[in-house]
Amino acid sequence: MQNLVSTEWLAAELGKPDLMVFDATKFLPNENQDGKANFAAAHIPGAGYFDIDVVADPDSSLPHMIPTAARFETLLGALGVSNTTRVIFYDQKGLASAARGWWLMRLFGHHHAAVLDGGFPKWLKEGRATEAGPPAAPAPARFVADFEAELVRGIGDVKRIVRQGGGGALILDARAKGRFDGTAPEPRPGLPSGHMPGAASVPFNLLLNADQTMKDRAALHAIFAEAGVTAERPVVTSCGTGVTACILALGLLQAGFPEPAVYDGSWTEWASRPETPKVHS
Repeated sequence: MQNLVSTEWLAAELGKPDLMVFDATKFLPNENQDGKANFAAAHIPGAGYFDIDVVADPDSSLPHMIPTAARFETLLGALGVSNTTRVIFYDQKGLASAARGWWLMRLFGHHHAAVLDGGFPKWLKEGRATEAGPPAAPAPARFVADFEAELVRGIGDVKRIVRQGGGGALILDARAKGRFDGTAPEPRPGLPSGHMPGAASVPFNLLLNADQTMKDRAALHAIFAEAGVTAERPVVTSCGTGVTACILALGLLQAGFPEPAVYDGSWTEWASRPETPKVHS
């Protein structure tokens, strides 16, 4: 299955019994928006809500960190997803948090998942059907996870990469350039901005067209190549809390590069630890 699907494709496939659609919207703390309330007001017909704060580790002090395989199995089964279900994620911004849902599916071994290119804004702009209210309760399903550890990195891994300098993996940071440079504040109060030593800045919006669709393969390849990405060097993507880092992971695959790992704790974890080195440009 392709990792990115068009609104035309989804409109033609909508309603097929093996297809499930989820709104995976997650707003930043400073955006003053409620994804669940917006979903209740309007969503793609038949869609469910995939709450990345729920499909997460409830015991972590960090936001929406990856759950255990057992929790993921339970939650996905309750959402009606089986190992044969095709799963499409979209979000209310266009392409911001939907890739987190797609990446979680891949992390737990499900490769029949994709992101809706352009998301809900493109769907609405094209005058396609919507519905309101709570989603219908799905029929419970059985989902069996196959955890793919190579797709995720923890803080210990990233500390080692930083110590290795240019000889290790390349860290790509999806946050806005001002946050990367340390000249703009983080959206989470009390968290300093800046970046990890050796990281390269690739703000996720560089990968998107004006309509929030992803740029073509050649344009994506050029963006990543300029940041120092090669087919031979491993890549770890990072952001604020591991959400837009997944857009870079999607973009790297679309560009034809090997699949990267995502640093789940990302800058929120790194910046909150006193022993980690931080760079302010």
